[in-house]
Amino acid sequence: MGVSDLETRPSEQRLAGPPAGGPEELLLTARRVYLGKTTEVARLLPDRQVRMIGAWCFLDHYGPEDLGDAPGMRVWAHPHTGLQTVSWLLEGEIEHRDSLGSLARVRPGELHVMTAGAGIVHSELSPPDRPPTMHGLQLWVALPEAARHGRPHFDTVTDLPRLTREGLRGQVLLGEVDGVRSPAPAYSPLCAADLELVAGADVEITLDPAFEHGVVVVAGEATAAGTSGGVDQLVYLGTGRSRLRLRSATGARVMLLGGEPFPEEIVLWWNFIGRSHAEVAGFRDAWERREARFPPVVERGERVMEAPPLPTVPLKARPSRRVAR
Repeated sequence: MGVSDLETRPSEQRLAGPPAGGPEELLLTARRVYLGKTTEVARLLPDRQVRMIGAWCFLDHYGPEDLGDAPGMRVWAHPHTGLQTVSWLLEGEIEHRDSLGSLARVRPGELHVMTAGAGIVHSELSPPDRPPTMHGLQLWVALPEAARHGRPHFDTVTDLPRLTREGLRGQVLLGEVDGVRSPAPAYSPLCAADLELVAGADVEITLDPAFEHGVVVVAGEATAAGTSGGVDQLVYLGTGRSRLRLRSATGARVMLLGGEPFPEEIVLWWNFIGRSHAEVAGFRDAWERREARFPPVVERGERVMEAPPLPTVPLKARPSRRVAR
């Protein structure tokens, strides 16, 4: 499962992770973005100041949303290239289908990673028998050059390893955190962990100092290193840290992200990642033509999302470092 970027006027961005520059503490606040006409999410990456954390290039936090009599998620068939979608539900249930023939129920505590490679098409729909609340995180990982033209695949990991320390419990989604390693597939050095801090928690975990890291608060309030954040805020920590102190007076749930600074510039537009404006425009054209790169999820007559118009001006390079305030 991977929620599409449904913005009707998506900006075109040339992105690169900030180069290694030592420890930092920068507090970022999500911007509110509508997916379609009804669903509002908190978008934390890419940000004006920090565009990537390692290979992590896109992060939305949605919910908790009381669905009531609403239809829930309705993301029709749409394409992806050059990325992995990493889907993590905290509450609710979503049905994933893709052009490989995969059919999966996405549930809390189970990791679903869709590797688009050269091209894949998928849809995400709330099933009729869904729970009443939907709450989750949608993340994208940029694939490096060596992997981005590969065959697509879909992986589900239901037995993620537990990370338990005094005052902290969680699961490691990708990579390794504090000596606990996930079996989920990854194509560049990175990590992710969903961590719950009990009230009064004050704990330290080990980090890879070659990675840059970020801590996203999804519930409660927490302090990472010396910076406190609330829901829909991200504490960016830079590189060069071998340990991280996490604290929470009242309890919190956070997502820890990390990775080696991504060495390649990417162009992220709508649901595509490429390396140039022309390449992304080619992906869009291939989707509009329904070329073989993008097979149907079920059949060619299925309901799909059409790509928005490309910008009227060519892509202009963005600086690789974050913009200073």
